[in-house]
Parts: sequence; C-alpha cells; structure tokens
Amino acid sequence: MVNAVCSTPAQARHPREVLLGAQAASAVLPVCDHYCGVQTRMRKSIALQREMTQEFNACVFDVTLDCEDGAPVGGEAEHAQMVVELAAQARQADPRARIGVRVHPVDHPAFEADMATIAGRAGAFLSHIMIPKVESAGDVARAERALLAAYPAGLPLHALIESPRAVHNAFDIAAHPRVQSLSFGLMDFVSAHGGAIPAEAMGVPGQFTYPLVVRAKLEIASAAHANGKTPAHGVVTEFSDPDAVRAAARRAAREFACTRMWSIHPAQIRPIIEAFAPDRQAVEAAAQMLLAAAQADWAPISVRGVLQDRASYRYYWQTLLRAHATGRALPDGVVAWF
Repeated sequence: MVNAVCSTPAQARHPREVLLGAQAASAVLPVCDHYCGVQTRMRKSIALQREMTQEFNACVFDVTLDCEDGAPVGGEAEHAQMVVELAAQARQADPRARIGVRVHPVDHPAFEADMATIAGRAGAFLSHIMIPKVESAGDVARAERALLAAYPAGLPLHALIESPRAVHNAFDIAAHPRVQSLSFGLMDFVSAHGGAIPAEAMGVPGQFTYPLVVRAKLEIASAAHANGKTPAHGVVTEFSDPDAVRAAARRAAREFACTRMWSIHPAQIRPIIEAFAPDRQAVEAAAQMLLAAAQADWAPISVRGVLQDRASYRYYWQTLLRAHATGRALPDGVVAWF
C-alpha cells in the first residue's frame, strides 16, 4: 500500500505536464459566466467581480457584457463604445478581471461594426468574445476573420448553440481551434421548434426532463469534451428562487457534464459557484492521491488495494483545478502547483 500523505518531491514533474491531454479542456474557465446588458448593471457586476476576486483570491466568475440583447435598436454603435470603455476600466482597476462581450450574430447588420469596435479597441482587455446563434463551423470561421481583422493577436471565441441545426453541427463547431467554450441557448432552442416543445421546458425542472432539450444539452456537452472545450449550461430564468438555481446548477454539473453555467442575476452567482465547486473531502482526497502519485513519479500505484494510474490521476488533478477556479482552499502540499 502506498501512503497517500506525503510531500511533493522537489524533482517531481508538474501534473500539468504529465496528465493533461486531448481529453482535458485546454483552459480552466471560471465556473460562472454572468451576463448583463444595461450600463448600470454592467458597472455593478464588474465591481462585484472585483470584490469577489479579493474575497476568493481568484477570479471566480466572468462578466460578459451583452451587445446582442443589451444594445437598443439604432444605438448599437454607442453601446459597443460604452462596452469598450467599461472593459478597459475593469482591467485597469484589476489586472485579474475577466471581461467578455457578446456581440451580435454573424448575419446581423451590426456584427462587423461590433467586432471592429470591440475587438479593435478593447481586445487587449477582454477574456473572450461570445458569438450568438452560431449555426455551423462556417459561422465561427466568419467570426474569426472579423476578429483577426480587428485584433490580429486574437481572442478565444465562445459559441452559443440555439437551434436544432446548431446542435447537429455542435461537434464541428467545437472542433474549430478558435472556439474555447460551447453554451446552450435554451429559450431560443425551444422557440425554434414552432411550439412543438411546451413552455414548461424553459423552466426548472422541465428543462432537465423534456427529451429534446435533454438531448441537446448532452450533445453539446459531449461535443465540447470531445474537443477539449468547456461546455457551459445556459440560463435559469427563476432568478429570484435561489433553491431552483442551486438545484439546476447541481444537475448541470453532476448529470449533464457541464463545467460552467450562465448567470443572469447577481443572486445566481454564488449558488452556481457553490454547486460547481468540489467539496472539502473531494479536494483533500484528490490532493492526497496526487501527492502519492508525484512521489511515484506518476507511475501506477496501489492505494488501499485499488489500482490508480494516470487516468485516475487526471480526474483528481481536474478536481483540484475546479477547486482552485472556485476559490476553494487547497491543502498545503499541492499549493505550489498553482
């Protein structure tokens, strides 16, 4: 039996170098992606992100500034410029700030101007750009061309899957190298079925039980994981019901393999983070297992009569990554890895 409590050997290779491969997401994103489209709420959300970053000593949720639903008709250019200014201010106030922007769809008249203004003037301050209503890998390619024309250094693109056709193409969309995350647009997906899906499928618990919605979520999560990208669960509209948000977040994480979830109200942020964070026992068990593995230079070991190897080590390393991303305290022996 290997004693699972030990110190990391000074010469041990970092688990990131040994364990992460095609099956793991290329980037560990904050588990919560908070959307806001009105200037007052944008400012409050950015301030809350800064406060919680100080509290957790990590940026535990993204703020995505919304141009698609937030910009008034005819005021798209002014809204985009306001978003640029807020993103710059946020990053200047805290270099750890993570600010994204949702632009208009690629076939919207404001899309090209959105990308030219937002990526061109604020690219250096942004963590990602969300492209809504992505139907195919061709839409991603078009978005990438506009992005690179405005900001040659490039940014990760997040793709929002909102239709039956997009679900069918989810694997190809996720395979695009510029895509970092796939999200599910529940309400547009339901409405895209011409009334065939009942309205209750947009709420809790209906969105976790209606077959076509469940299938769409599973297809998106599978496509994302197959390509090393982050699957993000969509909205819970019952924002004034913390129990509903918490229950939905748990199901998204434990039953639908999502590693990230949208928030549309500040009250949803903490329940989402709590639901996606591993508990203390899981963190301690993961740390003990990895310390024992590092002591063995990542060779197979036996722990309490059970074989452990790099496949299980990868699982435990991902547990620690989630703990770090959600601001959980890490055992002393593994802190140096972060």
